[in-house]
Amino acid sequence: MTDQLSESHITAWARLIRASQDLLARVESDLKAGGFPPLVWYDVLLELRRAPDCRLRLSEIGGKILLSKSNVTRVIDRLEARGLATREGCPSDRRGAFAVITAAGRELLAQMWPAYRRSLTRHFGARLSEAEAARLAALLGTLNGR
Repeated sequence: MTDQLSESHITAWARLIRASQDLLARVESDLKAGGFPPLVWYDVLLELRRAPDCRLRLSEIGGKILLSKSNVTRVIDRLEARGLATREGCPSDRRGAFAVITAAGRELLAQMWPAYRRSLTRHFGARLSEAEAARLAALLGTLNGR
């Protein structure tokens, strides 16, 4: 490793960012066309469903989701307003709160997944062979320190 960036490094960086932004925009567009809410809602609800007791402290959610870590509180506000999640107090920390997925939130996940899967397949999966996807995952894992 060197502290010098080659043209290949700069090109790879730019393509990574552009690809990420482009793919997210395409998936968001597909979900919107299907009448679904933003992808970040799915992301938060999925992490809530995966969590023990289907609940996470509000302060933990940002570290778990794939998308924007900012405005998690606003996303929870919107999910709560739609009956997709609720807030519960934290008995051990009166200042803390949990977000908890509701039955309606689980139902929305189930409804969104087929559209999300189709979009991922169309814009991502269909463009890479299994070997290319495995190689990309390994390269990105290296960048993520995994």
